[in-house]
Amino acid sequence: MVYPDKNAIKRSGLTIYDHIPTERPDLYIASKKLEKILKESLIGISLSGLALRTRSKIVKTEVCKAIGYPVPGSFKRTQPRFPGQNFDVYIQKSNNLQIWNEELDASRRYVIVRVDEDNRIGDVRVISGSELAKLDRTGTLTQKYQATLDVGAEACELVSREDAVPAERIGQESSARLIDPTEDPSLRSLIPIQTLFGILKCTIGMEIDYVGMDQERNRGSLLHEVVAKLLGYSGYADKGTFPDIPHQLLEIKLQTSRTIDLGLVTPDSLQALDYPAMDGDIVLRHCDVRYALFYGKLTENRVRITNFYMTTGRDFFSRFRRFEGRVLNKKLQIPLPSDFFI
Repeated sequence: MVYPDKNAIKRSGLTIYDHIPTERPDLYIASKKLEKILKESLIGISLSGLALRTRSKIVKTEVCKAIGYPVPGSFKRTQPRFPGQNFDVYIQKSNNLQIWNEELDASRRYVIVRVDEDNRIGDVRVISGSELAKLDRTGTLTQKYQATLDVGAEACELVSREDAVPAERIGQESSARLIDPTEDPSLRSLIPIQTLFGILKCTIGMEIDYVGMDQERNRGSLLHEVVAKLLGYSGYADKGTFPDIPHQLLEIKLQTSRTIDLGLVTPDSLQALDYPAMDGDIVLRHCDVRYALFYGKLTENRVRITNFYMTTGRDFFSRFRRFEGRVLNKKLQIPLPSDFFI
């Protein structure tokens, strides 16, 4: 992966309000790198005695310096505040995050700056809107888009015959190199979608534990572990991000009902994913993600997989009917868990 440095952004002449040119995807700072930079630059800065508005300006000024942008004379009231890198900054002394007068944006990054009791910056966390929505305990933020699963006559269906990313550059590494499923994707390590389909269709007839009506995430984790092993990974890991197996751009859905919950972004969206450009020139989009959908029937305390579908996000709605679920609230209060910064 190619990560920009501060000097590259300085040399570009861009401001925080300028969108990154399509020919310069290397200037985008992915969230992992952004969080590392901001931790190193912001932690320890004193905000003691500052009014809230002054405190906000100081923090945004330090963020500009940390990532290489010139500090504007005044900060515009844009949404987000840093449009070029697509993130907002929130300064938190309490664990109650408030987002006013706008919907949560799944693709936006939210930089959460923690202020300790001595009024110094104690930590920084960078989180996507889709991850942030999962922290809402009311459940009103996590479902916006849904689709309907019509089972069909075939037990296994390959909906997409080719990948949405350049197929001729995919899959030059063997499965023996697949070590960590949470690593960022690269063209060399992606398994072509037709090969993925061939590997995963052996799950038909497989049974996994049914851990209860309210344990959907745990059931999904059991299936994720099975899929990771089938793909050749030496271990199972799940950071709760989208997609489930980032290294393969693979989202896994276990369905025991016909309603497919899709979250805050439609699979065919052209919005960019929060990853560095692959091979320095390919910006990954939501529509590039591969979806493995498993449909199962309940038998006592087990789920028996009866159907399997493989598709790209680009082709998702050519097979599954779209409809919208709940609409997001406009004034949001999200309680941050006690271990949010750990």
